Amino acid sequence: MTLNGKAYIAGAYEHPTRYAPDKSVTQLHAECALGALRDAGLDLKDVDGYFCAGDAPGGNPLSMVEYLNLDLKWVDGTELGGCSYMVHVRHAALAIAQGKCSVALITLAGKPKSSGMATGTAPRELGPERPETPWDRPYRSTITGIYGMLSQRHMHEYGTTSAQLAAVKVAAAHHAQYNEFAALRKPVTVEDVLASPIIASPLHRLDCCVITDGGGALVLTSPEIARSLSRPLVKLIGAGESIKTSRGGYIEPTASGAVTSGKLAFAEAGIAPGDVKYASLYDNFTIMVLMQLEDLGFCKRGQAGPYVAEGNLISGRGQLPFNTDGGGLCNNHPSNRGGMTKVIEAVRQLRGEAHPAVQVPGCNLALASGPGLVMGVAHAHSTLIFERE
Repeated sequence: MTLNGKAYIAGAYEHPTRYAPDKSVTQLHAECALGALRDAGLDLKDVDGYFCAGDAPGGNPLSMVEYLNLDLKWVDGTELGGCSYMVHVRHAALAIAQGKCSVALITLAGKPKSSGMATGTAPRELGPERPETPWDRPYRSTITGIYGMLSQRHMHEYGTTSAQLAAVKVAAAHHAQYNEFAALRKPVTVEDVLASPIIASPLHRLDCCVITDGGGALVLTSPEIARSLSRPLVKLIGAGESIKTSRGGYIEPTASGAVTSGKLAFAEAGIAPGDVKYASLYDNFTIMVLMQLEDLGFCKRGQAGPYVAEGNLISGRGQLPFNTDGGGLCNNHPSNRGGMTKVIEAVRQLRGEAHPAVQVPGCNLALASGPGLVMGVAHAHSTLIFERE
């Protein structure tokens, strides 16, 4: 079954807070849900499908369904890390296309900043039931350490430089200065990035994403309901998802799951990478952006470094404006899960609601793509393509 045109994004909402010590995670989920429904012109009583991931209270949908008093026909608690919410968009579209629900609500919320979570620099907690734990635990790996090694390998194979990685941050910061809610709004230079402390060589502090509280939500509807609402029509035309394992330790350190998810999404949409006007690319680290540019076909393997150094990611200057809200590097990475905000900014661009300084003229095709869980160990990946009707 093709999903091309079978579901529309009717509502999108990004919580404005980046620090919420006075709110519960449940409250943040609820405020995001109400914000997205308000944006769509709908109400909680209209929702008959609910989707959330492991960030929900209790790690499953039940508590939020009870809290929001939802009367549902369909529920999905798929947990795949940061890309869960992009995967949920595809799953919601499938449910809508099959008549299982007609108004699907997807929510994300969390409080890593106010809880003092050291997301990337503390050793990863590995459950004793995981089969790889006895082999992985002695090394006490960190997320930043893993991405540092991936960066080193990309440099070794393709000659990528730290300055080229820094160009990703420069583009994100250029966009973030226009976002009043961004965690980091100050523009930076390549020299600024290279002068920031090394966290895990070759990654500097400014190569790493922000840690924020907050959340976001999306509302997907059937085409019939979408056309009855007074909102711009943004439809899903292509979607792909994949699981990329470590193959028993024989990893491909310079390729992500976007190799598979991107091919699936472009094939379903019936377009090529060159047709995309705007891209939301998951940017937990600058290296992740380079890898996805190559894996999705926006540039050749090994050429992402020069591509970004030429300014191609900057709106109004480059071939592929990206993360015009500032992305995870500067704007928001709520609950350490960036997939939700990637879809939200893609919707803003297609609606023409991005800040005028970064709005892509005539933006009719947008992509959102990103990984979940840990790249280089075992990770999921999702790619979505949207069109303004």
